Amino acid sequence: RSYSSPETEGQLLNSFVQYFGDSLGRKVKRMPLIEETVLPGDSLLTLPVVIIGNGPSGICLSYLLSGYRPYLSPEAIHPNPILHTKLEEARHLSIVDQDLEYLSEGLEGRSSNPVAVLFDTLLHPDADFGYDYPPVLHWKLEQHNYIPHIVLGKGPPGGAWHSMEGSMLTISFGDWMELPGLTFKEWAASKRRNIKSDRVMPEEIACYYKHYVKVMGLQKNFRDNVYITSVSRLYRGKDDEDRSQLNENISTQHLEMEDGQKSLIKRNWEVRGYQRATDGSHVPFCLFAENVALATGTFDSPGRLQVEGEDFPFVLHSMSDFGAAISKGKLRGKADPVLIVGAGLTAADAVLCAYNNNIPVIHVFRRRVTDTSLIFKQLPKKLYPEYHKVYHMMCTQSHTVDSNLHSAYTSFPEHNVLSFKPEMKCVLQSASGLKKILKFSVALVLIGSHPNLFFLKDQGHSIGHHSNQPITCKGNPIEIDPYTYECTKEANLFALGPLVGDNFVRFLKGGALGIARCLAIRQKKKHELIEGGDGGGDGVP
Repeated sequence: RSYSSPETEGQLLNSFVQYFGDSLGRKVKRMPLIEETVLPGDSLLTLPVVIIGNGPSGICLSYLLSGYRPYLSPEAIHPNPILHTKLEEARHLSIVDQDLEYLSEGLEGRSSNPVAVLFDTLLHPDADFGYDYPPVLHWKLEQHNYIPHIVLGKGPPGGAWHSMEGSMLTISFGDWMELPGLTFKEWAASKRRNIKSDRVMPEEIACYYKHYVKVMGLQKNFRDNVYITSVSRLYRGKDDEDRSQLNENISTQHLEMEDGQKSLIKRNWEVRGYQRATDGSHVPFCLFAENVALATGTFDSPGRLQVEGEDFPFVLHSMSDFGAAISKGKLRGKADPVLIVGAGLTAADAVLCAYNNNIPVIHVFRRRVTDTSLIFKQLPKKLYPEYHKVYHMMCTQSHTVDSNLHSAYTSFPEHNVLSFKPEMKCVLQSASGLKKILKFSVALVLIGSHPNLFFLKDQGHSIGHHSNQPITCKGNPIEIDPYTYECTKEANLFALGPLVGDNFVRFLKGGALGIARCLAIRQKKKHELIEGGDGGGDGVP
């Protein structure tokens, strides 16, 4: 690594101080800073919340922590009469200040997290039944509800949406990709963009998210080109009472507000990393946080077959690499087909991409074409004609039907890849055990992706539903309290979005709601304890 000089590091760290001193001057008079050389116990920068990941999950959480509050609109009538009655009972309160468990009771939807279903039905009532009802909520900015936080991301706000293949349409409608307070259609109209269909390209969504952060005034909370190297708990006690016995100078920090009030922030977490400067150098930093929210998504580590030869340079694992190979002309004039492994939507995108570029395809996948769990079975034909075109080919252009492997497309259902050979050959095995050797020009393995939580202890394996196993969106998401989104196995650590099983943008917003409510309640309790005590606040959790 090329680490920068101490002066450059100081500039980065001073930007944090300026951010908290200037941007939050209305609240915080003094918030000192940590440098790499200081020791615990010195005057260090401690934040109430550090959000890791600046995709839609992190953006939405920042929006709510910035003081934006959803209220039931005066004229709104929710199509669910039971839910509407509950909403009317506390119309004067924002949704953040209401009992989310009570509101979400009895609701059903396409997420296993009840608050995600609740928030989705408030923003998109009866969307799964084909209705296009307007949201029943309106938003107010209440600056007294601001909770200081920072959002750290590798690239610009929008996360992985900036690196997705730009030629493909999103699986969700544009309206379902939007965040609270700014509809996608409003944004498109303001930018004079002609949206021809309900589904849009990823680059449009990426631009929308980047603009959203700016127009909502959230940019002061965001730091780009930031790479996290470790997130570690500073101390562990049996409970908060044990923690309060620790030296307060080490475990807590006083914040003095403009109105003279004092607040306490626990140094529960140490967050280390570096920011990549424009010259490519790395500027290290270290922050302390009372709470950490994981919003990293699942696009960090492509799924692997774990077979012999998978590390050969002609075996790719992402659509972007495949697109780059096509654009550079590496596949032009190749007699051998492209080998695509996988039966999900990304694999289908790769098939379409190859097909549209007149590149022959061998398509290998483990499932039967009649398997009801295939994603194509869940997509209406009228809305997703291109994916049903791929599915039709998967069914009708199998190797058992067409023995000519040099046609435009040939599928190999119920086949596994055993190995890749250096002479650009692949060994397949059918369900019956029959082996085949096929020649290809490039292989593309698209079997999903997993989050990379290397910066956590044991790579986060201890916080999933199944302990000591890697975190995955479907098989082993992070185990959380369903209403606060706090990790059940790590206090003051929160997770939302794909990490807890919510792959779709329309559902990850519920995680932001749950976390914002949890932190708002704790913030209120702190103020009450401090005001009711002797003013010192010793031992306040």
